[in-house]
Amino acid sequence: MSAANRRSKNITEGVARAPNRSMFYGMGYQESDFGKPMIGVANGHSTITPCNSGLQKLADAAVEGLEAAGANAQLFGTPTISDGMAMGTEGMKYSLVSREVIADCVETCVGGQWMDGVIVIGGCDKNMPGGMMGMLRANVPSLYVYGGTILPGKYQGQDLNIVSVFEAVGQFSAGKMSEHDFCQIERLAIPGSGSCGGMYTANTMSSSFEALGLSLPFSSTMANVEDEVVQSVKKAAAILVEAVKADRKPRDIVTKKSIENAVAVIMATGGSTNAVLHFLAIAHAAGVEWTIDDFERVRRRTPVLCDLKPSGKYLAIDLHRAGGIPAVMKELLTAGLLHGDCLTINGQTVAELLADVPALRADQDVIRPVSQPIYAAGHLAILKGNLAPEGSVAKITGLKNPSITGPARVFDDEQSALAAIMAGQIKAGDVLVLRYLGPKGGPGMPEMLAPTSALVGQGLGESVGLVTDGRFSGGTWGMVVGHVAPEAYEGGAIALVQEGDSVTIDAHQLLLQVNLSDEELALRRAAWQRPQPRYTRGVLAKFAKNAASASYGAVLDRFED
Repeated sequence: MSAANRRSKNITEGVARAPNRSMFYGMGYQESDFGKPMIGVANGHSTITPCNSGLQKLADAAVEGLEAAGANAQLFGTPTISDGMAMGTEGMKYSLVSREVIADCVETCVGGQWMDGVIVIGGCDKNMPGGMMGMLRANVPSLYVYGGTILPGKYQGQDLNIVSVFEAVGQFSAGKMSEHDFCQIERLAIPGSGSCGGMYTANTMSSSFEALGLSLPFSSTMANVEDEVVQSVKKAAAILVEAVKADRKPRDIVTKKSIENAVAVIMATGGSTNAVLHFLAIAHAAGVEWTIDDFERVRRRTPVLCDLKPSGKYLAIDLHRAGGIPAVMKELLTAGLLHGDCLTINGQTVAELLADVPALRADQDVIRPVSQPIYAAGHLAILKGNLAPEGSVAKITGLKNPSITGPARVFDDEQSALAAIMAGQIKAGDVLVLRYLGPKGGPGMPEMLAPTSALVGQGLGESVGLVTDGRFSGGTWGMVVGHVAPEAYEGGAIALVQEGDSVTIDAHQLLLQVNLSDEELALRRAAWQRPQPRYTRGVLAKFAKNAASASYGAVLDRFED
């Protein structure tokens, strides 16, 4: 297997590498091991969050599978934070930062240790893009293993998930729910380990990685607590060893066409707005030209086929039982909406992988046929206008009328906006403007699930608009527009909006604007002053200093020539 250790031989072969080998002997290696490939297992296990608390068994399965396939497994850790726990607090500013930290961990360990390949295992939202970015930067044969979704909680015959609790906050505060029901939903929504159950960010990104070709078919919608996910990891390990032998690398697989496939699946499944930000960053790591306008191009031609939460009926486990992502991909491929010639990690093309996937089952309504879509075009629309000349992202599913013009209610932080909502100060027809929450201004571009869920819980989800240079959780739905660029901290027009200004959100016209003259905006811009940075030391300060615009994925290594 000499060809398979083409990288690790740099630290295992030759007289000069005797000290290096000595370190391996200290961990129980034998002389015969040095001809085998060294394959990393980036283990995201953590008891911080249920999204990651079930990952150790998958890391153990990966090690077992690699060793059975004739490789040496090298286990190392990657961090996580819990978006669900940090949400609505200062801690949420570390969420997007963690994407970069995870990418750095994978790239650093693979590069520093001359690994021949790597399996990355993750659960919570930023684990997926962070791991994928690290895989693409390192560009050794790699495979992503998703930890699996959570099973639904149950109360009074209804399925529950984490967004049920966020929305219950709004209902309880509005007097629409009893304290008993509120406490029961809090206690029963999360029944065990696994990532949040709807087509929120974790399940969106895992599904897209399957479409991208760097995760195994069916793996992205399995439940963490069920045995099939363990068996899938062992299979993935064996496939990765073959990919190492063939020197089949991530940048051979991640191309503009394969990203189009991934984005088509995101649209078809009703996925998270965060996918826009993350795929801009993934494309950057892969060296693929991909812009925010490419999302709009794919959106226009791709129907929404899956009836999934947050705006739909079903959870990811229901999608799995209905045929999973391969069933969605087969429907898109048959309609000419996927590139069947794209390579996947196991060496087959997308079309070859899907050849034996059966037609949609008649006994399910989770996945619709292309001939009977839920929506004729995708749900993640790119809006532009004088409030967002670089672009913004709107999620337009679940709305009867995705347009509103109303008076701006302006907040320079999330917490004061949430307090106003909870106090009943926001009325139907208002447009909330939450700013200084972008990559630099936040810093860290926190998600706004707490205020959006409070609006939904109070019955204002469709009658109040919300515009922000921050992000939204994958669990958010409603009249919401995020990722506004340029952000307020960089002097974007969102910084110039004043209380009571007329603001228009119009998804039909792909328009986001404040209804002011250019002259008035110029006067306000001349008077605007950048606020002092919220952090001047540490990881948040480093992120604020280096982050690119949201329209470029908020990456930290977009260096000017």
